[in-house]
Amino acid sequence: MKRAFFNNDRVLAIFTDREGGVSQKPYDSLNLALHVGDNIKNVAKNRVILSQKLGFNIENLIYMQQIHNDNIEIVKNSFENEIKECDGILTNIPNIPLMVMVADCIPILLYDGENGVVGAVHSGRNGTFKKIVIKAIKKMVTYYNSKIENIKVSIGISIHSCCYQIGKEIVDIVIKNFGEKYIEKRKDKFYLDLQTLNLDLLLKEGINRENIEIFEECS
Repeated sequence: MKRAFFNNDRVLAIFTDREGGVSQKPYDSLNLALHVGDNIKNVAKNRVILSQKLGFNIENLIYMQQIHNDNIEIVKNSFENEIKECDGILTNIPNIPLMVMVADCIPILLYDGENGVVGAVHSGRNGTFKKIVIKAIKKMVTYYNSKIENIKVSIGISIHSCCYQIGKEIVDIVIKNFGEKYIEKRKDKFYLDLQTLNLDLLLKEGINRENIEIFEECS
C-alpha cells in the first residue's frame, strides 16, 4: 500500500496492493472488484477490511462501472455507491471516499487543496487516447472553479513500457495522434509508454511538473 505525494491532514490518497485480504486464488487476496468473478462475500469483506484500516465509512464508498471511456461524473452524495458507465469521478464533499479499480491500467488521483476537490480516474489505453485525465481536470476547473496551478496529480502503479507490448495497429494510432516518442521498439516488438503520454498531456494542459507524481513500479 502506497500513499500519493499530496497526502496531508485534509486528504488521504492510497494505492492498495494485493495483500491483506481474504480472497482465494486467483484473486488473492485483497481483491476489491465485484466484476471479475471473485466470491462477492470475499470482496465485501475485503472492502470492510480496507475501510477499517483507513478509517472511512464503507457505506459512503463510491466506485465506478468502468467501461474504458472518458465519461467524468460529479459525486454529490453517497446515496448511490456505484456510478454507472464512467471512468472518472470528482467530489468536494468531505468523507466520501472515491475508488478506482485497475489491474494494469493507470489509476490517476487528482487533488485541489484550495477548493477541497478530489478525483479518481481510470486511464487505460483507450482512456489515455481519449485524454480522460485532461477532461477530468477541465471539469474541475469549470465545475469547481479549480485553478490549474493548484491541481496535483498522482499517476499510480500500472503497466510500464518494459512490459506493455502492443500490435502494429496500435503503434500506428499512437504515432498518428501523439508521435513516435511513446513507442519503444525492441527485437521487432513494440511497447507503449502510457505514463509519459499522460505526463505530456498534463504538462501541455498547464499542470506544473512538481505537481505531478509517477510511480515507477510496473504492475
